[in-house]
Amino acid sequence: MNALFRNRPTLAVDLLCEVFDIDLPPETLLEVAPPGPAEVFFTVGRHHEPVHGVIVELQHTVSEEDRQVWARRSAALWLRLNCPVLVLVLAPDARVCDWAAQPVVTSLPGYVLHPLVVGPDQMLPIEDPSEAAECLELSVLSVLAHGRDRATVETFLAALSKVEECHGTRYYEYAYRLASTDVRQVLEELMSSATWPVYSPFAREHFTRGRLTGLSEGKARAVLAVLRARGVSMPDEALTAITSCTDQEQLDEWAHRAATALTIDELFV
Repeated sequence: MNALFRNRPTLAVDLLCEVFDIDLPPETLLEVAPPGPAEVFFTVGRHHEPVHGVIVELQHTVSEEDRQVWARRSAALWLRLNCPVLVLVLAPDARVCDWAAQPVVTSLPGYVLHPLVVGPDQMLPIEDPSEAAECLELSVLSVLAHGRDRATVETFLAALSKVEECHGTRYYEYAYRLASTDVRQVLEELMSSATWPVYSPFAREHFTRGRLTGLSEGKARAVLAVLRARGVSMPDEALTAITSCTDQEQLDEWAHRAATALTIDELFV
């Protein structure tokens, strides 16, 4: 999220102005905060005299705990900047959008957060690849909100063919990593289809690499599950060796041995 908005910092201001009719000065300066462990935020205005702080959150599921986190982050940024703080929530799912838009009542008396939520009605699907290529950030949001529709994903992939490959790779990664499980499945289906038009060779390569990684992780989990069910003691180095292994044949062999192994040494013979 931080990288996506860093590439186009005005995206947050555009959403605030167009969706919520928030009046920000035309000479607005934007500074994206350095990447943090779990947040994206901006300062709007002069560097030493910000007029707003803006926190951006992406929300795929209903979680009251997450809403309380928004409130705490907002309060912390207000204390830090000493200016109004806006919490902009991107909620690609309509049900999550309705839930997220409710006021957040906190345990601090009188402190109620009113998040500004952008849902699928505001993250409109982009149908023209040329239009999508002109603003790949909006195209990513289009995929997040409407990627269950294959046409939306096809438009996105077509847009990537119109830009330099390094940019296409980057924005494909943004869409894939930020998307819900359902949308990822559509991306994967298109890229694995024999009829999929290969607009971007890197995309098929990414899918193949991702599919193999997922297969390795699944096999490793199976090995660990069998060993734990059999009560086999597992030191940290053994756990690391299993979970980091990408050799499909080795993982298959370990799965076979795990069915009869009484000790971890018997697995690694």
